[in-house]
Amino acid sequence: MNPMKKTAQARTKILIVDDHPMMREGLAQLIGHQPDMMVCGEAGDARDALEKVRLLQPNLVLADIMLPGRNGLELIKDIQALGAGVSVLVISMHDESFYAERVLRAGGRGYVMKQEGGKKIMEAIRQVSAGQIFVSEKMSARILEIFSGRRPEGGQSPVDNLTDREFEVFQLIGQGMETKELAQELRVSPKTIEVHRANIKAKLQLKSMAELIRYAVRWVESEKRE
Repeated sequence: MNPMKKTAQARTKILIVDDHPMMREGLAQLIGHQPDMMVCGEAGDARDALEKVRLLQPNLVLADIMLPGRNGLELIKDIQALGAGVSVLVISMHDESFYAERVLRAGGRGYVMKQEGGKKIMEAIRQVSAGQIFVSEKMSARILEIFSGRRPEGGQSPVDNLTDREFEVFQLIGQGMETKELAQELRVSPKTIEVHRANIKAKLQLKSMAELIRYAVRWVESEKRE
């Protein structure tokens, strides 16, 4: 069927998840001009997004990687756990060289940077909606090497060695959260947070909590500048 002739009922239903209202509005306007797509809802954080996935049953979720509460990686896993066959495309300002692999491993179907602009974002949306995976050409070659067991030597950050949950804890430490706050935010016990912190220190080869905090703060600040 020609996508231009799709009825309103046959349109691809899209849920937009981003904590910046202006970004949600911009994406909604972009999608609103497409005759074969419709925005069925919006969410500003992961918990609200998961609830709206259950209620609205979208075909595709557009999500940022950085969200209040649970991050985009955990949201992808939560959506996959619902078993509803919903695809997730991450649209983020953060460098794909670090995040794209994690997104695909979590079950996401693609990664596109916000800086690419509307034309490239629409290309990504259409490709993922068609059941394909979308990443940049450069990232595609790198990911093929990684998934085939030929991980490129050099250029890797020690942070790459963290699990997704450890990475989430690491990010929140860099945002200034302490053990009790982390436990409340992630809905786990303080003891669990301590275990994660110990594992992170070991993987990053840091000797003290003070070193970990400094490292995490610098990493988070560097991400903001990119």
